[in-house]
Amino acid sequence: MRGGRAGTRLIARLRGRARARLANWARQRQGEDRLPTQLASRRVYILPTRAGLGFAALVFLMLLAGLNYANSLALFLAFLLAAVGLVAMYHCQRNLAGLGVAALTTGPAFAGGEADVSLVLQNPGGDTRFALRAEAGGASAACESLAPGAQVPLRMAVRCVRRGRFPLGPLRLATTHPLGLFRAWTWLHVPAEILVYPAPRGTRHMPAARGPQSTRSPGIGDAGQDEWIGLRPFREGDSPRQIAWKSYARGAPLLTKEYRAAAGGEHLFEFAALGGLDPEARLGQLARWIVAAETGGERYGLILPTVRLEPHRGPAHRHRCLAALALYGLPA
Repeated sequence: MRGGRAGTRLIARLRGRARARLANWARQRQGEDRLPTQLASRRVYILPTRAGLGFAALVFLMLLAGLNYANSLALFLAFLLAAVGLVAMYHCQRNLAGLGVAALTTGPAFAGGEADVSLVLQNPGGDTRFALRAEAGGASAACESLAPGAQVPLRMAVRCVRRGRFPLGPLRLATTHPLGLFRAWTWLHVPAEILVYPAPRGTRHMPAARGPQSTRSPGIGDAGQDEWIGLRPFREGDSPRQIAWKSYARGAPLLTKEYRAAAGGEHLFEFAALGGLDPEARLGQLARWIVAAETGGERYGLILPTVRLEPHRGPAHRHRCLAALALYGLPA
């Protein structure tokens, strides 16, 4: 039992090494790809699958039997099946040659999570393509059919182990259409990278905000800067601009609009303030605070030994802060 498992692992290891060497040879032969691109016939490789090898062995045995017994029906069937195999090989290679790759995008992810990789395939030819498969970074996605002139996005979830910036590696496109007897494939070497944030973890409480948030009524020029809270009863001295006139026209009593000032409390997350933790634990704690502050709609800043980001909020600011954590201490 153990010997069988060891043999299986050995075969898998040898197969992986052979595939890596073949991919390196293809990279040296093809060079780096720039998108959008169209797959030329000379860069499409094809080999028989296990089913194809079994099919070839069956045809060969039928041919031997027909020759041995001078059976014309067996010979006719053997040549017919051989012709079917040749036609299948031609269509398998043709199904991939000429395929267009329009774009490849990668999204950031947290360590231990999955990064979203999106690949856009397009069919500039006049025939429908079937059973297309893309593989990258240990993930894969399939496309059952691609009509002429159409585009289809394929999304793959690539597992990310640790923080940093990592190249996606070669992208493999393959097909076994039409009969599964042959596998045609090619490699794309696109300079795409995945940015991996540190995993948000830690048990320390978030630092208190500097300066309390204020609740007030809006004035001139406040549109788009404050967060709307709701309505409160009208009080003497409120400006007519603060009154909810639409509600009053529908028969409601006089109500005044209330807003929360966007430039209120601010959190400042400092790497040096997390004493007693190793660097990776500090980065995880900072990432947890950043995610929590952004979810709560609060303003926050980040101070690292080499980077300082002033308090702000929003998806772009969140990405800047988490990217600074992802690349902290790593070589450029």
